[in-house]
Amino acid sequence: MAQLEWSEELSLDFPIMDDTHHEFVQLLAEVQNASDDTLLMHWANLIEHTDDHFGREDEWMLQTAFASGNCHTTQHKIVLQVLREGLQHGQNGDLKMIRAMADELVNWFPQHAQAMDASLALHMRRVDFDPVTGKINKPEALPKEAIHGCGGDSCSDSEAASEMATEAKSDASVTA
Repeated sequence: MAQLEWSEELSLDFPIMDDTHHEFVQLLAEVQNASDDTLLMHWANLIEHTDDHFGREDEWMLQTAFASGNCHTTQHKIVLQVLREGLQHGQNGDLKMIRAMADELVNWFPQHAQAMDASLALHMRRVDFDPVTGKINKPEALPKEAIHGCGGDSCSDSEAASEMATEAKSDASVTA
Protein backbone atom coordinates (compact mmCIF):
# COMPACT_ATOMS: atom_id res chain seq x y z
CA MET A 1 0.00 0.00 0.00
CA ALA A 2 1.51 3.27 -1.16
CA GLN A 3 1.27 6.24 1.14
CA LEU A 4 0.76 9.80 0.12
CA GLU A 5 3.34 12.16 1.52
CA TRP A 6 3.20 15.94 1.52
CA SER A 7 5.48 17.43 -1.09
CA GLU A 8 5.96 20.73 -2.88
CA GLU A 9 4.13 19.20 -5.85
CA LEU A 10 0.95 19.35 -3.77
CA SER A 11 1.53 22.96 -2.74
CA LEU A 12 -0.79 25.46 -4.45
CA ASP A 13 0.83 28.62 -3.09
CA PHE A 14 -2.41 29.41 -1.26
CA PRO A 15 -1.56 28.91 2.42
CA ILE A 16 -5.01 28.15 3.82
CA MET A 17 -5.58 25.51 1.13
CA ASP A 18 -2.08 24.11 1.53
CA ASP A 19 -2.53 23.80 5.30
CA THR A 20 -5.86 22.00 4.82
CA HIS A 21 -4.38 19.69 2.18
CA HIS A 22 -1.40 18.94 4.40
CA GLU A 23 -3.80 17.98 7.19
CA PHE A 24 -5.73 15.74 4.76
CA VAL A 25 -2.50 13.95 3.82
CA GLN A 26 -1.66 13.44 7.52
CA LEU A 27 -5.13 12.12 8.36
CA LEU A 28 -5.05 9.78 5.38
CA ALA A 29 -1.69 8.41 6.60
CA GLU A 30 -3.24 7.84 10.03
CA VAL A 31 -6.01 5.83 8.39
CA GLN A 32 -3.54 3.76 6.42
CA ASN A 33 -1.40 3.09 9.50
CA ALA A 34 -4.32 2.43 11.86
CA SER A 35 -4.85 -0.89 13.54
CA ASP A 36 -8.18 -2.59 12.99
CA ASP A 37 -9.20 -1.41 16.48
CA THR A 38 -8.68 2.28 15.64
CA LEU A 39 -9.46 2.29 11.92
CA LEU A 40 -13.07 3.48 12.22
CA MET A 41 -12.07 6.35 14.50
CA HIS A 42 -9.39 7.52 12.07
CA TRP A 43 -11.75 7.12 9.09
CA ALA A 44 -14.41 9.19 10.89
CA ASN A 45 -11.77 11.89 11.60
CA LEU A 46 -10.86 11.93 7.90
CA ILE A 47 -14.52 12.27 6.94
CA GLU A 48 -15.05 15.13 9.40
CA HIS A 49 -11.99 16.95 8.08
CA THR A 50 -12.97 16.33 4.46
CA ASP A 51 -16.52 17.57 5.02
CA ASP A 52 -15.16 20.84 6.42
CA HIS A 53 -12.39 21.02 3.79
CA PHE A 54 -14.76 20.57 0.85
CA GLY A 55 -17.38 22.83 2.40
CA ARG A 56 -14.90 25.71 2.63
CA GLU A 57 -13.74 25.24 -0.95
CA ASP A 58 -17.35 25.05 -2.16
CA GLU A 59 -18.13 28.29 -0.31
CA TRP A 60 -15.08 30.00 -1.84
CA MET A 61 -16.24 28.92 -5.27
CA LEU A 62 -19.65 30.48 -4.63
CA GLN A 63 -18.15 33.69 -3.28
CA THR A 64 -15.84 34.14 -6.26
CA ALA A 65 -18.17 33.15 -9.15
CA PHE A 66 -16.56 29.73 -9.56
CA ALA A 67 -20.09 28.32 -10.04
CA SER A 68 -21.54 25.90 -7.51
CA GLY A 69 -22.82 23.63 -10.29
CA ASN A 70 -19.34 22.81 -11.51
CA CYS A 71 -17.64 19.43 -11.66
CA HIS A 72 -15.30 20.40 -8.80
CA THR A 73 -18.21 20.73 -6.37
CA THR A 74 -19.82 17.61 -7.79
CA GLN A 75 -16.64 15.65 -7.22
CA HIS A 76 -16.59 16.86 -3.61
CA LYS A 77 -20.15 15.60 -3.08
CA ILE A 78 -19.41 12.22 -4.64
CA VAL A 79 -16.18 11.66 -2.71
CA LEU A 80 -17.85 12.56 0.59
CA GLN A 81 -20.74 10.22 -0.18
CA VAL A 82 -18.32 7.39 -0.92
CA LEU A 83 -16.34 8.08 2.28
CA ARG A 84 -19.55 7.94 4.32
CA GLU A 85 -20.58 4.71 2.61
CA GLY A 86 -17.16 3.32 3.53
CA LEU A 87 -17.84 4.19 7.17
CA GLN A 88 -21.11 2.27 7.01
CA HIS A 89 -19.33 -0.75 5.57
CA GLY A 90 -16.69 -0.49 8.27
CA GLN A 91 -19.31 -0.28 10.99
CA ASN A 92 -20.74 -3.49 9.56
CA GLY A 93 -17.33 -5.15 9.91
CA ASP A 94 -15.93 -4.60 6.41
CA LEU A 95 -12.63 -2.93 7.26
CA LYS A 96 -11.08 -4.08 3.97
CA MET A 97 -13.44 -1.68 2.17
CA ILE A 98 -12.07 1.28 4.14
CA ARG A 99 -8.48 0.22 3.54
CA ALA A 100 -9.16 -0.10 -0.20
CA MET A 101 -10.81 3.34 -0.22
CA ALA A 102 -7.82 4.85 1.57
CA ASP A 103 -5.53 3.39 -1.09
CA GLU A 104 -7.73 4.93 -3.80
CA LEU A 105 -7.59 8.32 -2.07
CA VAL A 106 -3.79 8.16 -2.34
CA ASN A 107 -4.22 8.05 -6.13
CA TRP A 108 -7.16 10.47 -6.36
CA PHE A 109 -6.05 13.32 -4.12
CA PRO A 110 -2.90 14.52 -5.97
CA GLN A 111 -4.83 14.64 -9.25
CA HIS A 112 -7.70 16.55 -7.63
CA ALA A 113 -5.36 19.00 -5.91
CA GLN A 114 -3.12 19.58 -8.92
CA ALA A 115 -6.00 20.10 -11.34
CA MET A 116 -9.22 21.27 -9.74
CA ASP A 117 -7.84 22.85 -6.57
CA ALA A 118 -4.98 24.46 -8.50
CA SER A 119 -7.52 26.12 -10.81
CA LEU A 120 -9.47 27.39 -7.82
CA ALA A 121 -6.34 28.67 -6.08
CA LEU A 122 -5.23 30.47 -9.26
CA HIS A 123 -8.70 32.01 -9.61
CA MET A 124 -8.70 33.18 -5.98
CA ARG A 125 -5.23 34.72 -6.35
CA ARG A 126 -6.34 36.41 -9.56
CA VAL A 127 -9.28 38.14 -7.85
CA ASP A 128 -7.17 38.66 -4.69
CA PHE A 129 -9.68 36.78 -2.56
CA ASP A 130 -9.16 36.74 1.21
CA PRO A 131 -10.68 33.43 2.37
CA VAL A 132 -10.71 34.55 6.00
CA THR A 133 -12.78 37.70 5.46
CA GLY A 134 -14.46 36.69 2.20
CA LYS A 135 -13.32 39.98 0.67
CA ILE A 136 -12.53 40.15 -3.05
CA ASN A 137 -9.90 42.85 -3.45
CA LYS A 138 -9.93 42.85 -7.25
CA PRO A 139 -13.63 42.59 -8.17
CA GLU A 140 -12.80 43.78 -11.67
CA ALA A 141 -10.97 40.47 -12.17
CA LEU A 142 -14.10 38.41 -11.46
CA PRO A 143 -15.41 36.56 -14.50
CA LYS A 144 -18.37 38.19 -16.25
CA GLU A 145 -20.30 34.94 -15.80
CA ALA A 146 -19.86 32.21 -13.24
CA ILE A 147 -17.25 29.64 -14.25
CA HIS A 148 -18.80 26.29 -15.11
CA GLY A 149 -17.11 22.95 -15.50
CA CYS A 150 -14.10 22.55 -13.23
CA GLY A 151 -12.49 25.82 -14.20
CA GLY A 152 -9.97 24.21 -16.50
CA ASP A 153 -9.85 24.01 -20.28
CA SER A 154 -10.65 20.30 -20.22
CA CYS A 155 -14.23 20.69 -19.00
CA SER A 156 -15.14 24.34 -19.36
CA ASP A 157 -16.12 26.48 -22.27
CA SER A 158 -15.70 29.61 -20.19
CA GLU A 159 -13.44 32.34 -21.53
CA ALA A 160 -12.32 33.04 -17.96
CA ALA A 161 -11.12 29.46 -17.59
CA SER A 162 -9.05 29.79 -20.77
CA GLU A 163 -7.55 33.01 -19.45
CA MET A 164 -6.71 31.29 -16.16
CA ALA A 165 -4.98 28.45 -18.00
CA THR A 166 -2.94 30.94 -20.03
CA GLU A 167 -2.02 32.80 -16.86
CA ALA A 168 -0.99 29.54 -15.16
CA LYS A 169 1.30 28.70 -18.08
CA SER A 170 2.77 32.19 -17.93
CA ASP A 171 3.30 31.92 -14.17
CA ALA A 172 4.96 28.53 -14.61
CA SER A 173 7.38 29.84 -17.25
CA VAL A 174 8.35 32.77 -15.03
CA THR A 175 9.18 30.49 -12.10
CA ALA A 176 10.98 27.89 -14.24
